[in-house]
Amino acid sequence: MSLPELYLVLLVGGTALLASIAGARFASRLGLPSLLLFLGVGVVLGEDVLGLPFDDAQLAQTVGTAALAVILVDGGLTTRWADIRRLLLPAGVLATAGVAISVLVTATGAHLLLGMDWHLALLLGAIVSSTDAAAVFAVLRALPLPRRATGLLEAESGFNDAPTIILVLVFSTATLDLPSPAAIAGNLAYQLAVGVATGLAVGWLGAVALRHIALPATGLFPLANVGFGIVAFAAAGTLNASGIIAAYLSALVLGNAKLPHRAATRSFAEGAGWLAQIGLFVMLGLLVEPSELPAAVLPAIAIGLVLLLLARPISVLACLMPFRVSWREQAFLSWAGLRGAVPIVLATFPIVAGVTGSRELLNIVFVLVVIFTLVQGPSLPAVARLLRLTRSDPLRDIAVETAPLDVIDADLLTVTIPKSSRLHRVSIFELRLPPPVAVTLIIRDGVTLVPDRHTMLREGDELLLITTPDTRDMAERRLRAIGRAGRLATWHGETGHPDQTPRPGPPRCAPTPADRHPRRDTQPPRTHPGRAHPNRGSENHPTAKTNLIGTPR
Repeated sequence: MSLPELYLVLLVGGTALLASIAGARFASRLGLPSLLLFLGVGVVLGEDVLGLPFDDAQLAQTVGTAALAVILVDGGLTTRWADIRRLLLPAGVLATAGVAISVLVTATGAHLLLGMDWHLALLLGAIVSSTDAAAVFAVLRALPLPRRATGLLEAESGFNDAPTIILVLVFSTATLDLPSPAAIAGNLAYQLAVGVATGLAVGWLGAVALRHIALPATGLFPLANVGFGIVAFAAAGTLNASGIIAAYLSALVLGNAKLPHRAATRSFAEGAGWLAQIGLFVMLGLLVEPSELPAAVLPAIAIGLVLLLLARPISVLACLMPFRVSWREQAFLSWAGLRGAVPIVLATFPIVAGVTGSRELLNIVFVLVVIFTLVQGPSLPAVARLLRLTRSDPLRDIAVETAPLDVIDADLLTVTIPKSSRLHRVSIFELRLPPPVAVTLIIRDGVTLVPDRHTMLREGDELLLITTPDTRDMAERRLRAIGRAGRLATWHGETGHPDQTPRPGPPRCAPTPADRHPRRDTQPPRTHPGRAHPNRGSENHPTAKTNLIGTPR
């Protein structure tokens, strides 16, 4: 490649990247997964529109598989173990038995409705049976859903890529006679077992190494974390095992280990994941030929309806019935099983293997992903409300985001107090947060205030709290409980659990003139002559205790 050609490639690539980033912002406002606009950028750049030729299915498969590994490393590094540890068993059943059920039901529909032979039908069922985490959580992130529902979707989408890839490889290479169910089960068990063992081992070794090795620059820690995930992916692949599950589990171990520079690591992993998604979807958009897509619309709609209305609900019902998951959550999980990059990447496998009719499969899968993402994505908030999974008054909860502070092994919580929250007019000392949690700053009407124990909170305040990993959950639950039921939240039976139905608390106090003059409550409290200021001298008092901000209770 000459230097002018390099400039041209970088110009096209950089323009496509910036257009995709701008499209992601536009898609988030509309409640759509960004993958649709990324695919659109690729289609526009393609040979039928702007004339950029690309039809190398082998390269698409190779680059796509590597991009999936990076995306799953990002998912593992940014997933909290506390959110999914109790959901591993149901998520594992969904990712294995659920995939098998979905493949069989979808293949039956393709055989009966489209007249496909069983080989192609099973191949199509395996290709579209995997859910996509990036597509799902781009829409769910803003919904106040029960943690079990979102945790199940996250864990399932992290685990089910591996079984689907294995099935697609088996069906793609078995061009004459399909292997027996026992042979398929044995192959699946080996690849998953070795992939899990490899991922856990590499993650543990990486965590031990990064705890004891002082790297010369902060920027090397994120590279090392992602590097261990890629090593796990490659090591498992070398052993003919599932590199996808190995990459995800190694990153999950590293992301939840107490390692330095966690904030930098998560930011870098998130950026790498976005870059992989953009490159992957643009490349897949380039791979399809728009002139061939109209013929695939009706078959894609037929298979998509079978998948959405039969295969997915049956698999969810069969797999989650033993775990006492409510029918509302099961219905939502059935509707929220969005398809994204994985099915389109998997559709390249039979093309590379030379399976007859595989090009038509790619077109059907591409159209199915686009149409049903447009149908399911924007409808998820309405479906959640219809199933009463979102609270009728979501403003009563607080919004919490986290920025880790590695130097003191603590987290900085950003807490926003919405309208109608019962945190309004509650004093700092009345929060009774677990020590050593500290309210360090209040941002009110664009003005920063340093609070004392008597400062009253107001609607619209943004609080900055310092917590430790051990007290973070208790602090969040206490704030959530007061936000729902007021100062006497515990008395009213409100625990602040994310999935607890809010209990009615006492009536909120009517606005007072002080609410319209927020600076009044920031003045030091009045003290009587000869009496110590309540914020001073507590260290000499024999019975004084230090509360969340270092002042006596």
